[in-house]
Amino acid sequence: MTLFLPATVRVVAAILASAAMAALYARGGAAWPLGFVFLVPWLRLLDASCTLSATLLRAYAMSLAFTLAAFAWFGIAFGLYAQVGANIGLALLLLAAPLFQPQFLVFAVVRHVIVRRHGAATGALAGAAAWVATEWLLPKLLGDTLGYGLYPSRLLRQGADVGGAAGLTVLLLLANEAVAAALARRRHGVNLGLGLRAMLLPLALAALVPLLLAGYGQAVLSGEPAPAGKPLRIGLIQSNIVNYERQRQERGAHAVVREVLDAHFAMSYDAVVRQHADAVMWPETAYPTTFGHPKSEAGAAFDREILGIVNAAGVPFVFGTYDRDSVGEYNAAAFVLPGTGLLGFYRKTRLFPFTEYVPAWLDGPALRRHLPWTGNWHPGNGARVFPLRLRDGRQIPVLPLICLDAVDPGLAIDGARLGAQAILTMSNDAWFTTTPLGAQMHQVAAAFRSIETRLPQFRVTTNGYSAVIDAAGSVLAGTRMGEPALVLADVPLRPPARTLMVMWGDWVGLAASASLVALAAWSALPARREKAAPAGLALAWPVEVAVLPRAARIAAGVLRALAGGGLLWMCLALLRDEALRTNTLAQVRMFAGVFLAPEAASWCVMFLFSAKASIGNGTLVLTRGARRFELALGDIAGVRIWSLPLPCPGVSLWLASGRRWRYDLALANPNVLLGLLDAVGGPPVRQRTRARGVMQAYVQAGLGVRRSRLDNRFARNVLLPLALAIPAFHLQQHIAYGGAFGEYYSFGLKAYLTAFALWWAAWSIGVVLSQALLRAAIEAATLLAALLRPRRAIAIRRQLQHVGHAALFLGLPAWLLLTVYGA
Repeated sequence: MTLFLPATVRVVAAILASAAMAALYARGGAAWPLGFVFLVPWLRLLDASCTLSATLLRAYAMSLAFTLAAFAWFGIAFGLYAQVGANIGLALLLLAAPLFQPQFLVFAVVRHVIVRRHGAATGALAGAAAWVATEWLLPKLLGDTLGYGLYPSRLLRQGADVGGAAGLTVLLLLANEAVAAALARRRHGVNLGLGLRAMLLPLALAALVPLLLAGYGQAVLSGEPAPAGKPLRIGLIQSNIVNYERQRQERGAHAVVREVLDAHFAMSYDAVVRQHADAVMWPETAYPTTFGHPKSEAGAAFDREILGIVNAAGVPFVFGTYDRDSVGEYNAAAFVLPGTGLLGFYRKTRLFPFTEYVPAWLDGPALRRHLPWTGNWHPGNGARVFPLRLRDGRQIPVLPLICLDAVDPGLAIDGARLGAQAILTMSNDAWFTTTPLGAQMHQVAAAFRSIETRLPQFRVTTNGYSAVIDAAGSVLAGTRMGEPALVLADVPLRPPARTLMVMWGDWVGLAASASLVALAAWSALPARREKAAPAGLALAWPVEVAVLPRAARIAAGVLRALAGGGLLWMCLALLRDEALRTNTLAQVRMFAGVFLAPEAASWCVMFLFSAKASIGNGTLVLTRGARRFELALGDIAGVRIWSLPLPCPGVSLWLASGRRWRYDLALANPNVLLGLLDAVGGPPVRQRTRARGVMQAYVQAGLGVRRSRLDNRFARNVLLPLALAIPAFHLQQHIAYGGAFGEYYSFGLKAYLTAFALWWAAWSIGVVLSQALLRAAIEAATLLAALLRPRRAIAIRRQLQHVGHAALFLGLPAWLLLTVYGA
């Protein structure tokens, strides 16, 4: 045990060093430069990991340490809100750390695989892409990302209008990678006598990131357009009244609403009469009941009182309240105009899980009984822009956002596209009262929406932090946490710039996902292998194998069989259930459960035991990373091909002692390994035995047919579904929207791409299911040929493969044409 202690200490020390710097970076202020280096100790640990299991363990440890360092406040706040205590809340947060910060695990795995296959530079790019793709595909609870930590730098944060906070995250990750590479080069450079010169290139690349961001920020800030017309002045009412529910229980609902309204009325009078505000804003749920749909006569009286105050003030009021319809209640913002009354409601789009809503599949009386604090609001349907009609005659289009809406770049971008000239954000950050860091991070995330869209923002909360934010993300006026305050500032209104984020949307995550798919497809293409080494060279070229213990082979085989069986079961389910055939999302969920999950698990088992096999100097050599195992050919008495090719074809080795070797070798074509053994000759292969009878003919038939280009996974599973999905989707767009880009013009790029992705997913599933049916038929026919005509089994299998290719690559397009044209 003591032999491993120094290594363990190094691992713990490196993770603690990264976590300590992360804690300072998350708190903002002068610590923001740590964003360019805080991951370096952890990255050096990943570089030292020889196995995927060690990489995963270190990624898990880092997700745990990062969650504790940067988000301990969230666990404490959640525990206090749920009334289970701060310690239990923190423990639950740490237990869910891999789900709370999943990007660490995905980043580490992708980086580990790509570095070993394509080198460090490609691995760094792929890792950064995997990080932001994970955050885009699996939106995190708080919408956090590393790029938010650059907010204290006014220059550097301006780059968010190009790629959003996710784009800044990519640059931070690459800078950390460059510093880690410099340290690695220094170590190797000292050994080679190069010294510090070896570090110059990666350090220059690392320094280039903040220099480019600073240069871009300076150019943006110096080129701001001049204000157009009068500035906008909105009074933000921070009453510092919190814990509505507890006060309701203690004093009654009427008394609480009375106190809240009296406080807001008084501060609103001061904003309008003394401070000459153009409009007034109250925070989220400031009016803690349904406005316009009173539940009682007392509620109707309160509604009339608010309308009277608005008419007397002569300016628009925007405040947080509840809305309801036949479906249920909504967390909403009401727009009330003097002389007109209620203009309309914005309904909050992004609800907080459990506290504001519970997923339908999880909801029920039992859950409500055990978790009485869970909410039951319904989500709204996206961004809306309202005209804010001022008493001087101006009409300014504004975008309302409520609380968690402000962490979603898509809502702000949609609002900017709809013509908004300012963002109005209402929040209730009262549950961060004892942990103000959470409220501070929430305001930082909201400020990035202004940078991305170049729209000024008025943000009001119940007890802090409220602020007026300009288009560069700077706070013009703001409050502290836990104080009653009236916030006002004159905000100049400029023609909003069409930033790249507004034009392209939140594109970085999508681009990162696409690049990873392209890299995976490129990696899946048949490798250009070197020709076999000529006689006289010590080693033959290596063969990819998986060195499987018995338990691992059984586990991988069972998982692969479950995946194949799941596809056949799904085919039957689609034939029997007409509703399922028209429900793409249900098909995706079923496909992921019955096929992708067991297939991915089987692949992981195989990957964990992957290695390279080569033969030279009378030895079978198995290598994985820095590990190396040698087995003398003289110790091998025989080789047997597996009769049942699960999880894939492979061989078992029999030793001269008469025992079977404790590991089996899985590889795509065992004949390659047998050819290497034959090439070196000698006793080890003379006693080789193979499966006999029907199974021997069946296995050899499968191995004896060469794979063609049509068997390439990229061609079958990516290109073919894409070729089928494009015309089908094109036809659907013409039918439903009257043109090829009808949905894009009606609902925007995100809706258009989402619809196309669903069509592509549906055709991908259909192609995979067709392959499964054809594969089952081919395997059954091959087994029958092995039984009846064993000598002809290979030729029959070859003909069956040609028929299968024709059915897949010609039959499916022909079926699509017949379906479309009805012929």
